[in-house]
Amino acid sequence: MDKIIGIDIGGTKIAIGRADINGNLEESVRFPTNVSRGYKVIVEEIIERTAELIKGQSVRAIGIGCGGPLDSKRGRILSPPNLPGWDDVPLVEDIKSVFKVPVYLENDANAAALGEFHFGAGKDVSNMVYMTLSTGIGGGIILNNKLIHGVRDSGGEVGHQTILPDGPLCNCGNRGCLEALSSGTGIAKIFREKLASGRSSIVSQWVNRPEEISAKIIADAAKMGDSLAKEVWDSAIYYLGIGVANIVTIVSPEMVVLGGSLTKYGDELFIKVREIVRKRARLVPTDEIKIVPAKLGDDVGILGAVAVGLLGDDR
Repeated sequence: MDKIIGIDIGGTKIAIGRADINGNLEESVRFPTNVSRGYKVIVEEIIERTAELIKGQSVRAIGIGCGGPLDSKRGRILSPPNLPGWDDVPLVEDIKSVFKVPVYLENDANAAALGEFHFGAGKDVSNMVYMTLSTGIGGGIILNNKLIHGVRDSGGEVGHQTILPDGPLCNCGNRGCLEALSSGTGIAKIFREKLASGRSSIVSQWVNRPEEISAKIIADAAKMGDSLAKEVWDSAIYYLGIGVANIVTIVSPEMVVLGGSLTKYGDELFIKVREIVRKRARLVPTDEIKIVPAKLGDDVGILGAVAVGLLGDDR
């Protein structure tokens, strides 16, 4: 049976895997990106590691998921902030010239959405929204079995909808984005600012420096009843619920799949988000829209890239 190679490229690490056409991951490898090495050296290692996985196998295609901005049609990476020096680089052509099989490129969040759609939580639906809740908030929208790319692959930026006008400054330059309010980075930043203003919290006893405060620490403190941690955490989930309700109102998908590190902190997040969506998305049948955890876990990046390779131009 033909195999698909999935390559997941991030600013911190790169993961490559070989899977069958049903998304069964057979073998994988992970290694640090070490962005200071530069594009050419990193791609050389990607090629070397991929060749090891391909050896003795019949490979149908290679899929790549990478942080944007990028041009999926031309197969080029366009200066992503987490990959300095990758300025309009021909990644697809560089990989394709070595392995002589079709190679396809997709934004990493869109790739993850395709992975969950074809191999994970959404494999039995036709309309799905995927959101990853981690250091940032990204996502992908699939309608009638097709990924929405939008102009210049910019569709599906669910984390940059405005939730709170004149709210916290987001990395994108806007204020009050969902990402600035409900991502791991945003939650920690808001908490640190409240501590610096004189508020008290048990968290101060758990860390040596404010920079050590993370969303996980805040979630743990909130579970213990710490008032400041509970205030910040509950606000983040409230704003997340509004963001999901906005998406549900506009898209009316059969399913919203939530993945990423923030979803690992208990079922309460899902319970609250579902409750907020029911209250706020008034013109859609919310009782028919499932809001569920992602299923692919730490392999979502690789299997998302596998889905990109499997579907090719038909995604």
